[in-house]
Amino acid sequence: MTSITIKATDGSGTFSAYVVQPKTKPAGVVVLIQEIFGVNQAMRDIAAWVADLGFIAVAPDLFWRIEPGIDITDKTDAEWKRAFELFQTFDQPKGIEDLKATVAVCRTMDGSNGKVATMGYCLGGRLAFMMAQQSDADANISYYGVGLDGLLGDLNKVTKPLIVHIADKDAFFPPEGRAAVLAATKGHQYAASYVYPNADHAFARVNGVHWDGRSATIANGRSAEALVAALG
Repeated sequence: MTSITIKATDGSGTFSAYVVQPKTKPAGVVVLIQEIFGVNQAMRDIAAWVADLGFIAVAPDLFWRIEPGIDITDKTDAEWKRAFELFQTFDQPKGIEDLKATVAVCRTMDGSNGKVATMGYCLGGRLAFMMAQQSDADANISYYGVGLDGLLGDLNKVTKPLIVHIADKDAFFPPEGRAAVLAATKGHQYAASYVYPNADHAFARVNGVHWDGRSATIANGRSAEALVAALG
């Protein structure tokens, strides 16, 4: 467990990324895209799992332009309030720039085999969907991304594997929006969407308030298969 420093491509500074190494290298790299709680314990737990799968896990601090080192949970009202403030303040296009910079660094970092995927949750799920449309990442995985129906106009730009995990009871993503994503990705050459019955938003957040072991295990299995296929 270490960290690396990445230079922003707009010249505005540098940001850190949490890194967990696998036992064997060279290996593919998975860029983990945070929720609205920052690179917190839940994200560090996911990074440990990704490393256990045999990949280098890299979780960049995307809130660095607002405040570096945000690390909160979903356990108190005060933290939820802060998280939503961060979400509303966060500049998503700049976040995509930072993620592209992270992917570029990961392709040549020590121990990398040159292949890089992204995998994001909540806000990160939306950004992973955007990365599928806007970056050269070798695969992108979106867990309960928000507002994905507003991104479907660029679905034709997806030319690498995109996995979309959708919670059937997602309070932050209305049914009509979920239905639009399912319809748009059905039969798509690269994108595949999966719905998890009776699962709420953040069903795969380790120790989260909406954790659903069955849905998380099935989704994580699909993610693992996609990562192995894309990254080796």
